[in-house]
Amino acid sequence: MEQQKVAQLTRDDRFDGYLLVRGAEKKTDRNGRDYVDMSLGDRSGEINAKIWNWDGNQSLPERGKPIQIRGLVQEYNGRLQMRVEKWQPPRVGEIIPMEDLVPLAPRDPEEMLREIRETVTGFENAALRKLTEAMLETAGDRLSWFPAAQRMHHAERGGLLHHTTDMLRLAKATLEVYPWLNRDLLLAGVILHDLGKLEELKSDENGNVTDYTRDGQLLGHLVRGITLLNRAAEKTGVTGEPLVLLEHMLLSHHGEAEYGSPRPPMFPEAEALHWIDMMDARMNTMKSAWEKTPEGAFSEKIFSLERRVYHPKYAEDAE
Repeated sequence: MEQQKVAQLTRDDRFDGYLLVRGAEKKTDRNGRDYVDMSLGDRSGEINAKIWNWDGNQSLPERGKPIQIRGLVQEYNGRLQMRVEKWQPPRVGEIIPMEDLVPLAPRDPEEMLREIRETVTGFENAALRKLTEAMLETAGDRLSWFPAAQRMHHAERGGLLHHTTDMLRLAKATLEVYPWLNRDLLLAGVILHDLGKLEELKSDENGNVTDYTRDGQLLGHLVRGITLLNRAAEKTGVTGEPLVLLEHMLLSHHGEAEYGSPRPPMFPEAEALHWIDMMDARMNTMKSAWEKTPEGAFSEKIFSLERRVYHPKYAEDAE
């Protein structure tokens, strides 16, 4: 499917091709007319889109599904926006290459799973090994495709594995600098810290998150992660200090109450987990913005970073 990538679109471009519906909502303008506000995307990025003069008898474009779009790229409040002139779902029997529309983790899921399993096999602490293996068994096949977020860092098919394995590599490098940290505890915390997202997010097998689950909205992945950990502890018979330490790491890895953690990290491995998580999430967000921004230019304001990102002219002779 040869078509212009979303990240390459500029003002006044005309677009004709397939995009994935990441969100669609019917709204009403100030004159009382219905329209549809959508988020459309492909592997390279997302763009806001509007269908004006909406016929209320039509069904909304379905989240997580591809649609064919013809429209004009405009600019509104400094951001690109597509004015949809025509749209339709794929024709019956038409094959849409979803790999062009769905953001994918850069490494093979089986390779990333193998990296995690080999790490766990190397644990010397039997209690931590049992708890981690039980949690991974509960996660099951969903791990191979589950994203790490709906919109922010690692929002891609296999994003949860991508985030976890990058953090594992950061943690192992950290242990080279601070060898006095408990290796098994830190690595177990890395592997388990976001598994609660499997119960927090509604995602299809393309890694497209359509919403938060009931548990996600009422509890969040920190609390749900501890619930899953306690079930693993009952299954394996693990009690005492290893369990409490992991519970604290899951509860505190966001660092502050403002970001969802009711307790700050209170021992070294928990503190290390927090900063490793923070660094990987922010660097992934930076990379995504950097890739979509021309050299010498600034990105749009990135909500999660509360700033714009600059793409440097790295060549020494650049003017």
